[in-house]
Amino acid sequence: MVRNNPRKNQRDSFDKKRNTKPRKTQNVSREPERTPEELAENFVFGHHAVVEALKQGRGNKLFLLEDAHGENIDALKELSREQAVPVKWVPKQKLDTMSQNGVHQGMILAITPYEYLSLDELIERTPEQPFYLILDSLEDPHNFGSILRTADASGVDGIIIPKHRAVGITPVVVKTSTGAVEHVPIARVTNLSQAVKHLKEKGFWIFGTDMKGTNYRSWNAKGAIALIVGNEGRGMSEGLKKETDELLTIPMTGHVQSLNAGVAAGLLMYEAYYQRRVDTV
Repeated sequence: MVRNNPRKNQRDSFDKKRNTKPRKTQNVSREPERTPEELAENFVFGHHAVVEALKQGRGNKLFLLEDAHGENIDALKELSREQAVPVKWVPKQKLDTMSQNGVHQGMILAITPYEYLSLDELIERTPEQPFYLILDSLEDPHNFGSILRTADASGVDGIIIPKHRAVGITPVVVKTSTGAVEHVPIARVTNLSQAVKHLKEKGFWIFGTDMKGTNYRSWNAKGAIALIVGNEGRGMSEGLKKETDELLTIPMTGHVQSLNAGVAAGLLMYEAYYQRRVDTV
């Protein structure tokens, strides 16, 4: 009687599998699926944002609400014709989907992606003794858009943001900025601390915002300066605080001892605006 050898059977089974030729499969090239957020970054919506993007030559196709009419629509059609941007009339549901149910005002523009500058490119294209904002991991697109709008109005020469864990240029940012994003240069960097050190080497004074610091009305905002605005909830990172030359605070007497990031940044930007232009007004 021959006993069954389980180890031999296992080895034979393994050899059969190893010698079996795999079936040929057809290689299908598939593009990686994109999230709705990634797709939406190729669109801007709302009248002011669409107009400014068209004027800057970033439009690819204009989507208008079918049967829409009026002066704004006529002006957009004419601007699109001048820029050789095709126009497509679509139902409201299509616009709602493209804008992720944003307030599109019946118009959406497909655009080329926003091109960020490097820090050196930003320095090269701004005047001597510029005023920069550094946004430390800002997350709310409405805050970013509001800051951009005020930055354009108050003469900020450029904004610096981190590449990771922070809001970038999204359709909501563009719409909230009412087109200011097209006029304020934005640099995106890998490391904010390294960017600050680089600015110091270029002769910049670095200021931060904190609950404990110098009253912002005593701030000397002249010369080449950069102001750091902290995250909405956490404020400035401890690492960046160590890199500042001075911390500024906005006095408050209420029960809530903090301000919205966009409001705080606005107060400081206009303080700098007044100081830097008082001699020329």
